[in-house]
Amino acid sequence: MTDATDFQDVPTTTLADLLGHEQVLDLGIRSLWGPVPRLVGPAFTVRCPPGDNLMLHAAIYRAEPGSVVVVESGDVEYALAGGNVCAVAQRRGIAGFVVDGVIRDVGEVRAAGFPVFGRGAVPIPGAKKAVLPLNERVRCGGVAVDAGDVVVADEDGVVVVPGARRAEVLAGALARLVQEGDESLDEWEAAHRARVEELLRAGGFEG
Repeated sequence: MTDATDFQDVPTTTLADLLGHEQVLDLGIRSLWGPVPRLVGPAFTVRCPPGDNLMLHAAIYRAEPGSVVVVESGDVEYALAGGNVCAVAQRRGIAGFVVDGVIRDVGEVRAAGFPVFGRGAVPIPGAKKAVLPLNERVRCGGVAVDAGDVVVADEDGVVVVPGARRAEVLAGALARLVQEGDESLDEWEAAHRARVEELLRAGGFEG
């Protein structure tokens, strides 16, 4: 059975080529510190209404080790988490956070080496009032994410592999990586140039 860890060495670019735009989070969600960490794991999904972070704080005690906590929020005025929450999540074995929102204490998070991909940082914490279900479908960065989907994040962005397509996508990605590894730059250039010229001719280009 295909496991999320099987995607550990698969670049987001390869996955994006196979899955298309609809599985790639928008470019506003990026690593909040550098050098950019690589983050891979099954999604543990959380929904937080604007201005509230209770369910993310609850999730760090419920997500399994290795999970990537994925948060729907859409709020950039109040922090979803800070240094202590990230430290506890890290201590409990959570792989990292992908949040459609902001956090605070980025310096502490960077020093701990805990991967957080989000929209930025603000120093103001959110409230803790709204109780919502965990591990239901969320939308993060414009992408629908279900619990157990594979999240892969690196310096090029964040891609979500639907859980039902894990085996198919992994096989396609590994095959593509083998092909690319066996192809020299000269071979790639020749094929690329031929394809570009073919497309130009089909479009009536005469330069």
